[in-house]
Amino acid sequence: MNRSYNKGPVETRTRRVLLIAGPGTEILDLVGPLQVFARAADMFRKQNPGSLPIYSVEVITTSPRKSVMTNCGLRITAHKTFREVRGEIDTLLIAGGSAIENDEISIEVVRWLRKIAGRIRRIGSVCTGAMLLGRAGLLDGRQATTHWNWCELLATKYPRTDVDPNPIFIRDGTVYTSAGVTAGMDLALALVEEDHGSRLALQVARNLVLYLRRPGGQSQFSAALSMQLTDRKPLRELESWVLDNLNKPLNVPVLAQRVAMSPRNFARVFTKEMKTTPAKFVERLRVEAARRRLEESHNSMETIASECGFGNVNSMRNVFQRTLKIAPGQYRRHFRSMRHVKRRPKAKASST
Repeated sequence: MNRSYNKGPVETRTRRVLLIAGPGTEILDLVGPLQVFARAADMFRKQNPGSLPIYSVEVITTSPRKSVMTNCGLRITAHKTFREVRGEIDTLLIAGGSAIENDEISIEVVRWLRKIAGRIRRIGSVCTGAMLLGRAGLLDGRQATTHWNWCELLATKYPRTDVDPNPIFIRDGTVYTSAGVTAGMDLALALVEEDHGSRLALQVARNLVLYLRRPGGQSQFSAALSMQLTDRKPLRELESWVLDNLNKPLNVPVLAQRVAMSPRNFARVFTKEMKTTPAKFVERLRVEAARRRLEESHNSMETIASECGFGNVNSMRNVFQRTLKIAPGQYRRHFRSMRHVKRRPKAKASST
């Protein structure tokens, strides 16, 4: 059996990653992915002494100066301005921020992106960085996402883009877009996994106390969090009651009675406030509750289906497939395999 650690350094190549930052950049959009790539490179180097670094990460500004003020008031100094970039680029990610959101990035930067995009192995965005990709025409004919609060505007401004507000990130060919803020770290982990396999990506995720993968198709924010967006106190209080009564029938008449409204008025007000129907909202709460039980308990599928109000396992399976694109049994196995993966034992040095 061949063991690379007994044969000297592992053969690698250095992938150059550029992170684009404009004035008012969202700092977590920038430093989150940067930290993932940097930690991956550091961990790989320690496991493979003498190998080339797997990533070289540079921060590039969209302005004439290397200094840029982030949205939280912290000023950072980048490696280069966009005008100074030369040489091969493996990956380019655009961080979101106020200058991008307000269309304050110069047309020179837009033209630069169009010019170099075809020479980059993969190009993408974090959060509202997708707006700059759209402006450069790089999302035309593609599926994309961004921060949930900006999806409607992205779709309106760039109608040739198929905007999906739900996923954490989307890959369409060589173009990657991710949801808001911390989703950039999810995307960066996926890129590390794509480059160097799930073992290294999992080690980085565990080191940074992150999920390697959030469940496929998961919405950008939970049903419970979306309920907090409404100003109507009875609707906010309804969520807690629903969570305590998932195993009961939760149709419109039952919910309407709980908040002392007529079924017709309740359905109208709820749909207007929450941008979804009561039935779909309850379904999301049930899915989230079932997911937590699958992750945290050893209860049977039958018990979880009953506790969460699905009635039976087949019904729960159908809802999981429709909303998360994964069966509950597969979800539980995947989650546990990710949680319990152990590092491969280090080989003893051979005597010579």
